[in-house]
Amino acid sequence: MYETGKAPSSAGPRILAVRLGAMGDIVHALPAVATLKHSFPNSHVTWAVEPKWACLLEGNPFVDVLLPAERQTLGGFLETWRNLRGTRFDWAVDFQGLVKSALLASVARPERIYGFHQSQVRERAAALFYSNKVLPRSPHVVDRNLELAAAAGAASMLRSFPLPAGIPEGNLPEEDFILASPLAGWTGKQWPLSYYEALAQLLWDECRLPLVLDGPSSAADLLSQVAGVRWRIGGVAGLVHATRKALAVVGIDSGPMHLAAALGKPGVAIFGPTDPARNGPYGGSLAVLRGPHAVTTYKRRDEIDSAMWEIRPAAAFEALREQLSRRNRSAGGAN
Repeated sequence: MYETGKAPSSAGPRILAVRLGAMGDIVHALPAVATLKHSFPNSHVTWAVEPKWACLLEGNPFVDVLLPAERQTLGGFLETWRNLRGTRFDWAVDFQGLVKSALLASVARPERIYGFHQSQVRERAAALFYSNKVLPRSPHVVDRNLELAAAAGAASMLRSFPLPAGIPEGNLPEEDFILASPLAGWTGKQWPLSYYEALAQLLWDECRLPLVLDGPSSAADLLSQVAGVRWRIGGVAGLVHATRKALAVVGIDSGPMHLAAALGKPGVAIFGPTDPARNGPYGGSLAVLRGPHAVTTYKRRDEIDSAMWEIRPAAAFEALREQLSRRNRSAGGAN
């Protein structure tokens, strides 16, 4: 465990927020946790998170302590257990809805555990650990998380996405560029790699803008097969920096797209099997494109959904160009 900011007063409640991963899900929970802290100014907020994603919370003014939840090794698991048992919590809020997250909240022995109703979680057994179950009405995940915070007593909603500056990592163009992260948690949500080649050509021919593909080191060989693009290979902190620096983004339903939306970046989000009303970019800075024959499903298929093939590179380019034109008009009007 380590503190992220100024030590709070001990007068307020001690709150455990549980959202272990992944990137987009952590981004979606930021406003709810900020709301908890904002509603209880003297509270002490601990966020349990997998070490891989902890850098997304560094410097967060609404989080007092980060608790890395290490489960990969016995030593790490025991350390997590000791940290939870060694701290008193008045209540816990499980934003994840999995057995592992609910069990972690239970280990902390808070007086109350707030979580989503069993009909709203991926693993219904997780709800067995909750003393207070919430059935959200909002369609979007961000607003559902805010409803969960409200059920825990938060009365002052704060739709804030406090994110770190990131760290320069990898090769980025000095000039303006468009950023895209082609990989998702499952293949069905991905846009064909060949489409990025065509989009890169259009961006260069029409706008003299390079397209940069971003991915982890494990994706280096795959991304290197895409002709006509540049690459940025690296970690999460480097992605945050690259997203901040990009002129605009082309995203899919994945963590990097939700990161870009939280930062207010302009661009385009391409959707197929998942529902943009629930998982789309939050805040309105990204235009959503979805195949006309898309059927909503959250089955983790190993092949690209047919609806993703329906969004042709030319359509993505035109939508992106319109977003950039709108941004330029807004900037011009502000001067």
